[in-house]
Amino acid sequence: MYKKILNSKNKFLLIIGMMILSQSIIQAATPATWIWYPGDYEIWLGNKMNNRRTERGAFFPPFWKMDSHYIVVEFSKELDLDKPEEVEINVEGVFNIKLNGKLQFGMPDKFLLPAGKHQLNIKVWNQSTPPAIFVRGETLKSDDTWRVTYEDKEWIDESGKASDTSATTYYRVGSGGFNSINELPSEYRLAVTPQDVQNRDFVNSGELLDFGKETIGFLQFNNLKGSGDINIYYGESREEALDTEFCETLDKFYVDKDNFLDKSLGHTYKLTDTFTLENSKAFRYVYITKDEGVDYTDVSMLYEYRPEVHRGSFKSSDEELNKIWDVSAYTMHLTTREFFIDGIKRDRWVWSGDAYQSYLMNYYSFFDSQTVKNTIWLLGGKDPITSHINTIMDYTFYWFLSIYDYYLFSGDTHFISQIYPRMQSMMEYVLGRTNDNGMVEGLAGDWVFVDWADGYMDKQGELSFEQILFCRSLETMALCAELTNNNEDKAKYNKLAGDLREKLIPAFWDEDQHALVHNRLKNVQQPEITRYSNMFAVLFDYLTHNQKQSVKSSVLLNDSIMKITTPYMRFYELEALCELGEYDLVMSEMKDYWGGMIKEGATSFWEKYNPEDRGIEHLTMYGRPYGKSLCHSWGASPIYLLGKYYLGIKPVKAGYSEFSITPDLGGLEWMEGSVPTPNGDIKISMDQKSIKVKATEGEGYLYFSSKIAPKTTKGKIEKLEGNDYRLWIKENDEVVVSYKF
Repeated sequence: MYKKILNSKNKFLLIIGMMILSQSIIQAATPATWIWYPGDYEIWLGNKMNNRRTERGAFFPPFWKMDSHYIVVEFSKELDLDKPEEVEINVEGVFNIKLNGKLQFGMPDKFLLPAGKHQLNIKVWNQSTPPAIFVRGETLKSDDTWRVTYEDKEWIDESGKASDTSATTYYRVGSGGFNSINELPSEYRLAVTPQDVQNRDFVNSGELLDFGKETIGFLQFNNLKGSGDINIYYGESREEALDTEFCETLDKFYVDKDNFLDKSLGHTYKLTDTFTLENSKAFRYVYITKDEGVDYTDVSMLYEYRPEVHRGSFKSSDEELNKIWDVSAYTMHLTTREFFIDGIKRDRWVWSGDAYQSYLMNYYSFFDSQTVKNTIWLLGGKDPITSHINTIMDYTFYWFLSIYDYYLFSGDTHFISQIYPRMQSMMEYVLGRTNDNGMVEGLAGDWVFVDWADGYMDKQGELSFEQILFCRSLETMALCAELTNNNEDKAKYNKLAGDLREKLIPAFWDEDQHALVHNRLKNVQQPEITRYSNMFAVLFDYLTHNQKQSVKSSVLLNDSIMKITTPYMRFYELEALCELGEYDLVMSEMKDYWGGMIKEGATSFWEKYNPEDRGIEHLTMYGRPYGKSLCHSWGASPIYLLGKYYLGIKPVKAGYSEFSITPDLGGLEWMEGSVPTPNGDIKISMDQKSIKVKATEGEGYLYFSSKIAPKTTKGKIEKLEGNDYRLWIKENDEVVVSYKF
């Protein structure tokens, strides 16, 4: 028992002792993990995934620059050991160890470190997979406190003396949750589980298999035998699978007794009783034709997926809306793989615009921070930067925005410090392509995308949409510079953002049309009005209150303005309308649009949907009869809209240390749901008489309106203007508010 009275010196020593003990406990509790050069593993894994795409058996790689990992890297750690310590070591590659600059013998799997202060360096070479290490001892562990470099800049003079000065830049290592010494990062695979055919139908000379819903995985044949050809045609729709001439994906094989030849890849395999095809495919329907000499007893599949927990939830009095949420969640799960990809059938690539929306949906469903970071690293690539991300100007800007969003939702400053040098390089590339007005416009090699539009969209000159994203990206750079204590950069990017923002309204606002025009050519406003820049200006709060109201009536609620037919931009349009208070309208639009796809038989949401299309028109895109993706990540946006605007939950401060809850029934009789936070969740249920809230992490205000004086089971309700009220919700308190809708 400590004495009640301690002198100042003893108090200080006690505090220091407790801090050391606490730090020791933290270090002991933190597991060792595999570490690598930041971004290298993600780029390597992304290369494997991005190059799986095929079209009718032909290999189809991405058409943007593909980076690779550094083949030699050095890991560094400063040690201060109280006693000698033996550590276990596992390495992906060939390696050497230096202790205090002295080369050690061999490549040991165990190494004894003497007591005292030391500099430990492990240099690894690996041409085929990213150099990575795992170190585990009693106190020393490979973790994010290590440093890494791809060039140590050593040199030796004529006397044999190594340099004692170096210009080497060390970075904080990357890691990704591989916490077992034998769990090699390069051997990571998605999980699989068996899935059976739901219906069989013999059509013409083949067999049509229906797996019941959109899925992705590996076909399996039981007792495949004989000699002859077997052809497999995959389809997201029945029509696609049966169209052997135009279906997007297929496999052609030759069976020769015990051998199985893949005609497209030229690989030969030995047949087994249950034979699994090597490449995963996306499909609902599979059509199989074969020569008479080939036979099998059964076909099934291994569903391939990333294990995720659906932490977010939504349920309401409207069964159609519940179905929309369920299909959105399934779409999100299908497109959440090693990274967030666009669609599971056609591209299977990581596109920055698609991924940006996936991150937002993820925060309201899985809250899988690792896949967010993996995807951001992959898209960021490596120096030198020679083009926009995915070659698309707007996709570069979404990448910047996604990084600050990740910080806001997660509170992960460590990641910001890791990714910031990549952000600097990317922004310098952008700034090097601005015009005399400090604005961006499409140059040679730039794809100015914006959206797939059912009508002409001018991509020439200065697009107001691109300037708004650019301005927001500069603001993001300033915020991240502040988080990394880079005051010079903060001032630089704040000035650039401020200068550009001052130009936006004078350059693009048309007083007669009460909206931002689509573009300028040679400093002259063009007359066309589109929805894109106007709705983003609302979302980023770049307009005055009166300008927002003008945009709502003259653009967002104006049917004469070219309509949006992609879920991609429909998402932002509905979000802007929510920001403008149009909850009932958005609820109706959500049910019409996403509910319309379900009525057309969708089991996952599509790349594009035009309610005016009929029959097979719903399947066509890119000039191909089945070019449209019927499972596209940006189709899952109701997850975000329902979580943020109807359950009404969003972070106010980083990592949900403070949140706000502003629920809105949007015409529903009742609703309930849960929104995940980094280490907990916020649950809410609401009907027309009561609101129940519980948060297991953070605290914040519940905002609501009531026609009578409301009551609460905990806390004190504050009256605001009119019928508006707020109540502070404390962590782990379950609060019930009685009110009148």
